[in-house]
Amino acid sequence: MNPYVLTILLSSLGLGTVLTFASSHWLLAWMGLEINTLAIIPIMARQHHPRAIEATTKYFLTQATAAAMILFASTTNAWLVGEWEIHQLSHPLATTTAMLALALKLGLAPVHFWLPEVLQGIELTTGLILSTWQKLAPFALMIQVAPTINSSLLITLGLLSTLVGGWGGLNQTQLRKILAYSSIAHLGWMVLILQFAPSLTLLSLLLYIIMTSSAFLALKTNNSLTINTLATSWTKAPALAALTTLVLLSLGGLPPLSGFMPKWLILQELTKQGLPLSATLAAMAALLSLYFYLRLCYAMALTIYPNTLTATAPWRLNFTHLTLPLSIVTILALGLLPLTPAVTAMLTL
Repeated sequence: MNPYVLTILLSSLGLGTVLTFASSHWLLAWMGLEINTLAIIPIMARQHHPRAIEATTKYFLTQATAAAMILFASTTNAWLVGEWEIHQLSHPLATTTAMLALALKLGLAPVHFWLPEVLQGIELTTGLILSTWQKLAPFALMIQVAPTINSSLLITLGLLSTLVGGWGGLNQTQLRKILAYSSIAHLGWMVLILQFAPSLTLLSLLLYIIMTSSAFLALKTNNSLTINTLATSWTKAPALAALTTLVLLSLGGLPPLSGFMPKWLILQELTKQGLPLSATLAAMAALLSLYFYLRLCYAMALTIYPNTLTATAPWRLNFTHLTLPLSIVTILALGLLPLTPAVTAMLTL
Protein backbone atom coordinates (compact mmCIF):
# COMPACT_ATOMS: atom_id res chain seq x y z
CA MET A 1 0.00 0.00 0.00
CA ASN A 2 1.20 3.50 -0.82
CA PRO A 3 2.65 5.07 2.39
CA TYR A 4 0.74 8.34 1.79
CA VAL A 5 -2.55 6.48 1.48
CA LEU A 6 -1.72 4.45 4.60
CA THR A 7 -0.95 7.68 6.50
CA ILE A 8 -4.30 9.18 5.47
CA LEU A 9 -6.16 6.01 6.50
CA LEU A 10 -4.41 5.78 9.89
CA SER A 11 -5.05 9.50 10.51
CA SER A 12 -8.74 8.96 9.69
CA LEU A 13 -8.77 5.99 12.06
CA GLY A 14 -7.47 8.21 14.86
CA LEU A 15 -9.80 11.08 13.90
CA GLY A 16 -12.90 8.84 14.02
CA THR A 17 -12.09 7.58 17.52
CA VAL A 18 -11.20 11.04 18.87
CA LEU A 19 -14.38 12.49 17.34
CA THR A 20 -16.47 9.87 19.18
CA PHE A 21 -14.54 10.58 22.42
CA ALA A 22 -15.19 14.31 22.15
CA SER A 23 -18.87 14.15 21.17
CA SER A 24 -21.85 14.68 23.43
CA HIS A 25 -24.36 14.49 20.53
CA TRP A 26 -25.44 11.14 19.07
CA LEU A 27 -25.03 12.22 15.43
CA LEU A 28 -21.44 13.36 15.98
CA ALA A 29 -20.62 10.11 17.81
CA TRP A 30 -22.19 8.10 14.97
CA MET A 31 -20.14 10.08 12.45
CA GLY A 32 -16.94 9.24 14.34
CA LEU A 33 -17.80 5.53 14.34
CA GLU A 34 -18.49 5.65 10.58
CA ILE A 35 -15.18 7.40 9.80
CA ASN A 36 -13.46 4.77 11.95
CA THR A 37 -15.10 1.87 10.08
CA LEU A 38 -14.49 3.32 6.61
CA ALA A 39 -10.82 4.01 7.42
CA ILE A 40 -9.98 0.46 8.52
CA ILE A 41 -11.70 -1.32 5.61
CA PRO A 42 -8.95 -0.60 2.99
CA ILE A 43 -6.30 -1.54 5.60
CA MET A 44 -8.03 -4.90 6.14
CA ALA A 45 -8.42 -5.59 2.40
CA ARG A 46 -4.86 -4.64 1.39
CA GLN A 47 -3.74 -8.30 1.19
CA HIS A 48 -5.84 -8.94 -1.98
CA HIS A 49 -6.55 -12.45 -0.72
CA PRO A 50 -10.05 -14.02 -0.88
CA ARG A 51 -10.01 -14.62 2.91
CA ALA A 52 -9.09 -10.99 3.59
CA ILE A 53 -11.80 -9.69 1.25
CA GLU A 54 -14.36 -12.03 2.88
CA ALA A 55 -13.32 -10.87 6.37
CA THR A 56 -13.52 -7.22 5.27
CA THR A 57 -17.02 -7.73 3.83
CA LYS A 58 -18.22 -9.43 7.04
CA TYR A 59 -16.72 -6.64 9.14
CA PHE A 60 -18.32 -3.93 7.00
CA LEU A 61 -21.77 -5.54 7.16
CA THR A 62 -21.72 -6.03 10.96
CA GLN A 63 -20.38 -2.52 11.64
CA ALA A 64 -22.91 -0.97 9.25
CA THR A 65 -25.73 -2.88 10.99
CA ALA A 66 -24.51 -1.72 14.41
CA ALA A 67 -24.21 1.90 13.19
CA ALA A 68 -27.76 1.77 11.78
CA MET A 69 -29.01 0.44 15.14
CA ILE A 70 -27.24 3.27 16.98
CA LEU A 71 -28.85 5.80 14.63
CA PHE A 72 -32.24 4.13 15.17
CA ALA A 73 -31.82 4.19 18.98
CA SER A 74 -30.80 7.86 19.06
CA THR A 75 -33.59 8.89 16.67
CA THR A 76 -36.14 6.92 18.74
CA ASN A 77 -34.92 8.64 21.90
CA ALA A 78 -35.11 12.07 20.22
CA TRP A 79 -38.63 11.31 19.03
CA LEU A 80 -39.92 9.99 22.39
CA VAL A 81 -37.97 12.16 24.83
CA GLY A 82 -36.81 15.10 22.71
CA GLU A 83 -33.10 14.76 23.54
CA TRP A 84 -30.09 14.11 21.25
CA GLU A 85 -27.50 14.19 24.06
CA ILE A 86 -25.68 10.91 24.76
CA HIS A 87 -26.19 11.34 28.53
CA GLN A 88 -29.93 11.87 28.06
CA LEU A 89 -30.64 8.43 26.58
CA SER A 90 -33.52 7.50 28.88
CA HIS A 91 -36.26 5.58 27.05
CA PRO A 92 -36.00 1.77 27.69
CA LEU A 93 -36.37 0.91 23.97
CA ALA A 94 -33.62 3.36 22.99
CA THR A 95 -31.22 2.28 25.77
CA THR A 96 -31.60 -1.45 25.05
CA THR A 97 -31.20 -0.96 21.28
CA ALA A 98 -28.12 1.24 21.77
CA MET A 99 -26.58 -1.29 24.17
CA LEU A 100 -27.10 -4.19 21.75
CA ALA A 101 -25.69 -2.10 18.89
CA LEU A 102 -22.56 -1.32 20.91
CA ALA A 103 -22.30 -5.00 21.88
CA LEU A 104 -22.39 -5.86 18.16
CA LYS A 105 -19.70 -3.24 17.46
CA LEU A 106 -17.44 -4.71 20.17
CA GLY A 107 -18.19 -8.38 19.51
CA LEU A 108 -19.82 -9.27 22.84
CA ALA A 109 -21.77 -12.54 23.11
CA PRO A 110 -24.40 -13.37 21.85
CA VAL A 111 -23.57 -11.11 18.85
CA HIS A 112 -19.92 -12.20 18.67
CA PHE A 113 -19.99 -14.58 15.69
CA TRP A 114 -18.31 -12.15 13.26
CA LEU A 115 -15.20 -11.51 15.39
CA PRO A 116 -13.32 -14.87 15.15
CA GLU A 117 -14.08 -15.13 11.40
CA VAL A 118 -12.93 -11.58 10.68
CA LEU A 119 -9.74 -11.86 12.75
CA GLN A 120 -8.90 -15.19 11.09
CA GLY A 121 -9.03 -13.60 7.61
CA ILE A 122 -6.71 -10.63 8.21
CA GLU A 123 -3.00 -10.31 9.02
CA LEU A 124 -1.69 -9.97 12.57
CA THR A 125 -0.95 -6.21 12.49
CA THR A 126 -4.46 -5.37 11.29
CA GLY A 127 -5.83 -7.89 13.81
CA LEU A 128 -3.99 -5.98 16.54
CA ILE A 129 -5.65 -2.69 15.48
CA LEU A 130 -9.03 -4.42 15.34
CA SER A 131 -8.61 -5.99 18.81
CA THR A 132 -7.36 -2.84 20.56
CA TRP A 133 -7.89 0.58 18.92
CA GLN A 134 -11.25 -0.32 17.37
CA LYS A 135 -12.68 -1.16 20.81
CA LEU A 136 -12.05 2.33 22.23
CA ALA A 137 -14.80 4.37 20.53
CA PRO A 138 -17.69 1.92 21.25
CA PHE A 139 -16.42 1.56 24.84
CA ALA A 140 -16.45 5.35 25.32
CA LEU A 141 -20.12 5.38 24.29
CA MET A 142 -20.93 2.32 26.40
CA ILE A 143 -19.47 3.92 29.54
CA GLN A 144 -21.60 7.04 28.97
CA VAL A 145 -24.78 5.04 28.32
CA ALA A 146 -24.26 2.44 31.10
CA PRO A 147 -25.95 4.30 34.02
CA THR A 148 -29.33 4.26 32.24
CA ILE A 149 -29.21 0.59 31.20
CA ASN A 150 -30.83 -2.27 33.10
CA SER A 151 -28.07 -3.84 35.23
CA SER A 152 -29.33 -7.39 34.67
CA LEU A 153 -28.84 -6.92 30.88
CA LEU A 154 -25.22 -5.85 31.43
CA ILE A 155 -24.52 -8.75 33.84
CA THR A 156 -26.10 -11.24 31.40
CA LEU A 157 -24.02 -9.89 28.48
CA GLY A 158 -20.86 -9.98 30.63
CA LEU A 159 -21.32 -13.52 31.95
CA LEU A 160 -22.36 -14.85 28.53
CA SER A 161 -19.27 -13.28 26.93
CA THR A 162 -16.88 -14.72 29.53
CA LEU A 163 -18.43 -18.19 29.07
CA VAL A 164 -18.52 -18.04 25.25
CA GLY A 165 -14.98 -16.62 25.15
CA GLY A 166 -13.70 -19.50 27.28
CA TRP A 167 -15.77 -22.21 25.64
CA GLY A 168 -15.18 -21.13 22.03
CA GLY A 169 -11.40 -21.04 22.30
CA LEU A 170 -11.05 -24.62 23.58
CA ASN A 171 -11.24 -26.38 20.22
CA GLN A 172 -9.23 -23.91 18.10
CA THR A 173 -5.84 -24.46 16.45
CA GLN A 174 -5.62 -21.07 14.71
CA LEU A 175 -3.96 -18.48 16.94
CA ARG A 176 -5.95 -15.53 15.58
CA LYS A 177 -9.24 -17.26 16.42
CA ILE A 178 -7.93 -18.07 19.92
CA LEU A 179 -7.05 -14.39 20.42
CA ALA A 180 -10.53 -13.42 19.15
CA TYR A 181 -12.21 -15.64 21.77
CA SER A 182 -9.78 -14.26 24.36
CA SER A 183 -10.96 -10.76 23.36
CA ILE A 184 -14.63 -11.77 23.81
CA ALA A 185 -13.90 -13.17 27.30
CA HIS A 186 -11.99 -10.04 28.40
CA LEU A 187 -14.73 -7.75 27.11
CA GLY A 188 -17.20 -9.81 29.14
CA TRP A 189 -15.23 -9.04 32.32
CA MET A 190 -15.26 -5.33 31.49
CA VAL A 191 -19.02 -5.20 30.82
CA LEU A 192 -19.74 -7.19 33.99
CA ILE A 193 -18.38 -4.41 36.21
CA LEU A 194 -19.31 -1.46 33.94
CA GLN A 195 -22.24 -0.16 36.00
CA PHE A 196 -20.71 -0.69 39.45
CA ALA A 197 -17.16 0.63 38.87
CA PRO A 198 -16.48 2.29 35.48
CA SER A 199 -12.91 3.08 36.59
CA LEU A 200 -12.27 -0.69 36.95
CA THR A 201 -13.60 -1.19 33.42
CA LEU A 202 -11.10 1.36 32.12
CA LEU A 203 -8.27 -0.32 34.06
CA SER A 204 -9.26 -3.71 32.60
CA LEU A 205 -9.41 -2.22 29.09
CA LEU A 206 -5.95 -0.67 29.48
CA LEU A 207 -4.39 -3.91 30.71
CA TYR A 208 -6.23 -5.92 28.03
CA ILE A 209 -4.78 -3.61 25.33
CA ILE A 210 -1.26 -3.98 26.77
CA MET A 211 -1.43 -7.80 27.01
CA THR A 212 -3.10 -8.28 23.62
CA SER A 213 -0.57 -5.97 21.94
CA SER A 214 2.22 -8.00 23.48
CA ALA A 215 0.68 -11.31 22.30
CA PHE A 216 0.05 -10.08 18.73
CA LEU A 217 3.52 -8.51 18.38
CA ALA A 218 5.20 -11.67 19.72
CA LEU A 219 3.27 -13.85 17.24
CA LYS A 220 4.15 -11.44 14.41
CA THR A 221 7.85 -11.53 15.34
CA ASN A 222 7.73 -15.34 15.43
CA ASN A 223 5.64 -15.44 12.23
CA SER A 224 3.27 -17.92 13.92
CA LEU A 225 -0.36 -18.37 12.87
CA THR A 226 -1.18 -21.89 14.15
CA ILE A 227 -0.32 -23.96 17.23
CA ASN A 228 1.96 -26.14 15.05
CA THR A 229 4.13 -23.21 13.94
CA LEU A 230 4.10 -21.91 17.52
CA ALA A 231 5.64 -25.22 18.61
CA THR A 232 8.75 -24.51 16.47
CA SER A 233 9.14 -20.90 17.60
CA TRP A 234 11.59 -21.79 20.40
CA THR A 235 14.21 -22.53 17.71
CA LYS A 236 13.88 -19.00 16.33
CA ALA A 237 14.10 -17.00 19.57
CA PRO A 238 14.21 -18.97 22.85
CA ALA A 239 13.98 -15.85 25.05
CA LEU A 240 10.97 -14.54 23.14
CA ALA A 241 9.29 -17.96 23.36
CA ALA A 242 9.73 -17.96 27.15
CA LEU A 243 8.35 -14.43 27.46
CA THR A 244 5.41 -15.19 25.15
CA THR A 245 4.36 -18.09 27.41
CA LEU A 246 4.35 -15.66 30.36
CA VAL A 247 2.31 -13.11 28.37
CA LEU A 248 -0.25 -15.82 27.55
CA LEU A 249 -0.47 -16.78 31.22
CA SER A 250 -0.92 -13.08 32.05
CA LEU A 251 -3.84 -12.99 29.58
CA GLY A 252 -5.25 -15.96 31.48
CA GLY A 253 -5.05 -13.96 34.72
CA LEU A 254 -2.47 -15.93 36.71
CA PRO A 255 -0.65 -14.26 39.61
CA PRO A 256 2.01 -12.79 39.92
CA LEU A 257 1.48 -11.35 36.41
CA SER A 258 -0.32 -8.12 35.42
CA GLY A 259 -3.44 -9.90 34.11
CA PHE A 260 -4.36 -11.02 37.63
CA MET A 261 -4.92 -7.43 38.82
CA PRO A 262 -8.19 -6.57 36.96
CA LYS A 263 -9.73 -10.01 37.61
CA TRP A 264 -8.92 -9.78 41.32
CA LEU A 265 -10.34 -6.26 41.67
CA ILE A 266 -13.46 -7.10 39.60
CA LEU A 267 -14.24 -10.22 41.67
CA GLN A 268 -13.75 -8.18 44.85
CA GLU A 269 -16.10 -5.44 43.60
CA LEU A 270 -18.77 -7.93 42.48
CA THR A 271 -18.71 -9.54 45.95
CA LYS A 272 -19.02 -6.10 47.57
CA GLN A 273 -22.06 -5.36 45.38
CA GLY A 274 -23.80 -8.51 46.67
CA LEU A 275 -23.32 -10.59 43.50
CA PRO A 276 -21.37 -13.65 44.71
CA LEU A 277 -23.01 -15.95 42.13
CA SER A 278 -21.94 -13.72 39.22
CA ALA A 279 -18.42 -13.54 40.67
CA THR A 280 -18.26 -17.34 40.99
CA LEU A 281 -19.51 -17.88 37.42
CA ALA A 282 -16.99 -15.35 36.06
CA ALA A 283 -14.15 -17.03 37.98
CA MET A 284 -15.20 -20.46 36.65
CA ALA A 285 -15.35 -19.06 33.09
CA ALA A 286 -11.82 -17.69 33.55
CA LEU A 287 -10.66 -21.29 34.12
CA LEU A 288 -11.94 -22.21 30.64
CA SER A 289 -9.88 -19.39 29.13
CA LEU A 290 -6.88 -20.40 31.20
CA TYR A 291 -7.05 -23.93 29.76
CA PHE A 292 -6.46 -22.82 26.18
CA TYR A 293 -3.71 -20.41 27.21
CA LEU A 294 -2.03 -23.30 29.03
CA ARG A 295 -2.47 -25.40 25.88
CA LEU A 296 -0.55 -22.77 23.90
CA CYS A 297 2.14 -22.60 26.59
CA TYR A 298 2.45 -26.40 26.56
CA ALA A 299 2.84 -26.45 22.77
CA MET A 300 5.37 -23.63 22.92
CA ALA A 301 7.56 -24.54 25.86
CA LEU A 302 7.08 -28.21 26.72
CA THR A 303 7.01 -29.99 23.36
CA ILE A 304 9.51 -30.58 20.57
CA TYR A 305 7.67 -30.78 17.27
CA PRO A 306 8.36 -34.21 15.67
CA ASN A 307 8.83 -33.17 12.03
CA THR A 308 9.91 -30.16 10.04
CA LEU A 309 7.17 -27.80 8.97
CA THR A 310 6.78 -26.18 5.59
CA ALA A 311 7.25 -22.80 7.23
CA THR A 312 9.80 -20.08 6.54
CA ALA A 313 13.21 -21.15 7.88
CA PRO A 314 12.21 -21.98 11.47
CA TRP A 315 15.81 -21.70 12.76
CA ARG A 316 16.30 -18.06 11.69
CA LEU A 317 14.66 -14.88 12.90
CA ASN A 318 14.20 -11.97 10.54
CA PHE A 319 14.95 -8.86 12.63
CA THR A 320 13.27 -6.39 10.34
CA HIS A 321 10.49 -5.93 12.93
CA LEU A 322 10.58 -3.15 15.47
CA THR A 323 11.33 -4.89 18.77
CA LEU A 324 11.08 -1.81 21.03
CA PRO A 325 7.23 -1.73 21.15
CA LEU A 326 7.23 -5.49 21.83
CA SER A 327 9.74 -5.06 24.68
CA ILE A 328 7.76 -2.22 26.30
CA VAL A 329 4.34 -3.91 26.18
CA THR A 330 5.80 -7.25 27.31
CA ILE A 331 7.40 -5.65 30.39
CA LEU A 332 4.07 -3.95 31.20
CA ALA A 333 2.10 -7.17 30.58
CA LEU A 334 4.24 -9.05 33.08
CA GLY A 335 5.18 -6.67 35.87
CA LEU A 336 2.31 -4.35 36.86
CA LEU A 337 0.81 -6.46 39.69
CA PRO A 338 2.97 -4.85 42.45
CA LEU A 339 1.32 -1.51 41.55
CA THR A 340 -2.11 -2.83 42.65
CA PRO A 341 -2.16 -0.89 46.00
CA ALA A 342 -1.38 2.36 44.15
CA VAL A 343 -4.06 1.58 41.53
CA THR A 344 -6.72 0.82 44.19
CA ALA A 345 -5.80 4.05 45.99
CA MET A 346 -6.28 5.98 42.75
CA LEU A 347 -9.59 4.22 42.05
CA THR A 348 -10.97 5.21 45.46
CA LEU A 349 -10.10 8.92 45.03
